[in-house]
Amino acid sequence: MNTPPTVAVTPKAEKSLSRRHPWIFSGALRQAPTVPEGATVAVRAPDGRFLAWGAYSPHSQIRIRVWSFEEKEAIDAAFFRRRLSEALAARGKMPLLSPCTALRLVHAESDGLPGLIVDRYGDFLVCQFLSAGSERWKETIVAELGRIHPCQGIYERSDADVRAKEGLPATRGVLWGAAPPDLLAIQAGELSLWVDLARGHKTGLYLDQRENQTRVSPFSPDAEVLNCFCYTGGFGLWALRAGARKVTQVDASAEVLALARRNAQLNGLEENRLEHVAANVFELLRTYRDSRRQFDLIVLDPPKFVASAGQMDKGCRGYKDINLLAFKLLRPGGVLLTFSCSGLMAPPLFQKIVADAAADAGRTVRAIGHLHQAADHPVSLNFPEAHYLKGLICLAA
Repeated sequence: MNTPPTVAVTPKAEKSLSRRHPWIFSGALRQAPTVPEGATVAVRAPDGRFLAWGAYSPHSQIRIRVWSFEEKEAIDAAFFRRRLSEALAARGKMPLLSPCTALRLVHAESDGLPGLIVDRYGDFLVCQFLSAGSERWKETIVAELGRIHPCQGIYERSDADVRAKEGLPATRGVLWGAAPPDLLAIQAGELSLWVDLARGHKTGLYLDQRENQTRVSPFSPDAEVLNCFCYTGGFGLWALRAGARKVTQVDASAEVLALARRNAQLNGLEENRLEHVAANVFELLRTYRDSRRQFDLIVLDPPKFVASAGQMDKGCRGYKDINLLAFKLLRPGGVLLTFSCSGLMAPPLFQKIVADAAADAGRTVRAIGHLHQAADHPVSLNFPEAHYLKGLICLAA
């Protein structure tokens, strides 16, 4: 067996690795190894002490992602079998909706498998290989998944923008077994949803919002509800189930709104209580403001406004504007569920932005709940970057 090459890092990186943070940035390397993309390297301190095994990515600012901090742990098929098995076993201890046939089985760094996402949808698995290291071990990972988790097929959705930062092309398709159907019905508690695994957002659904969607229920009876950036309708459908008088679902895509309508039919919900609007949310909210339209419950679940540090100022303005508009549309006693999925935005900053929006709208607002991603998207305490989804339940006077 060939001995992996050694990479020495700076004292600052050594300190980070001593806290078991799994990322090593380009400026922390004392020299660049000459190895293939995704190859395993031994990371050592300036004095030569072993620190970690990691996957080398020559194109990414995150130059090495750590597989293991144990010197005696080989990075081989057995390693991936153990890590995958541990991740799957952990899901049995997590609080999830019941029944739940769609969940995240592997959440990248938080499950000790950097760059790897594995989601289950019924009898199919969907994988994303988002780093050079996970890409290099793709064949092994797929083989081990097929052994330890019986399924009809494993489908790849490695078409996220982050692949470009790793120097990897976007790709999708069947990796093992059968191809998924065009639409697959899954169960999320009392709600059934159609999922398009090949063309839907992310791996098909926003599984991280699965439990949060149920939180609209107590505020929904006889309410007029506005669900913005609704995708295939999850928040709005839970509101209808709970007795909302009317739900307006808004998304820029007419295609996903068509699937939202089908989801309402799948659940036997009254379509005369539903309105679907294909529109730019910012523009539509301004139209509603100018026409003095009001709602009892509003959900804001926008896409990522801050994808890089350079976008922070613009993203903050976007979050401020959209929450300001929402507060102006809420009736007295109304409730706003507002979210940010921008990992670079810390929860205290997001709360301040929402507070500033409330103040500018002239509203007295209380936060009555703090929301986060579902339990099957865990946050390793050594990797706080995994905490990307944050939300507030706001009661407006």
